[in-house]
Formats: sequence, structure tokens, C-alpha cells
Amino acid sequence: MATPNYGYEKRQKELAKKKKKEEKLKHKAERKVGEAAEDGAPQDDGANPAAPNSGAPEQA
Repeated sequence: MATPNYGYEKRQKELAKKKKKEEKLKHKAERKVGEAAEDGAPQDDGANPAAPNSGAPEQA
């Protein structure tokens, strides 16, 4: 009887884990894009807390 190749099994497990993680990130990104399209407004990441039109008249 042949001995088990633990290195091969470990590699296959790591590849499966990596694939699952990539799929999860892909689905997460698709959901984020879908939410942005649903709202009809771009996603606000909080990088610029001051709104461009905060009630002050525009200076031309």
C-alpha cells in the first residue's frame, strides 16, 4: 500500500481555500456594485465629509 502524500493534500486544501476566498471577494464586489446601481448614487466612502454644495453660493 502506498503512503499518503501529505504535501499534495495540503496544497489541494490551500488551493481550494484560495479559490473560495476569491469567489467570496468577487461576490462581495458584485453586491457593492449592485447596491450603488440600486441607489442611483455613487458610494460614499466617507473620505470627503464636507459636501460640495453645502449651502454656500458658488464662486465663479
